[in-house]
Amino acid sequence: MAGNQKSKARMEQAKGKAKEAAGRAVGNERMTAEGRAAQSKGDARQAKEKGKDAFRH
Repeated sequence: MAGNQKSKARMEQAKGKAKEAAGRAVGNERMTAEGRAAQSKGDARQAKEKGKDAFRH
């Protein structure tokens, strides 16, 4: 389960970076903000999983 969540976090981060870059390219502030939000969500998920791993080992 943890591996699945970690990969989900990486995917959210990657999608967020792509969306942010696309938003900047076309000058769309909303898309840029949504990209940053997706990156933050991925960062939070990744931090949660790292915390879980710390208690497992």
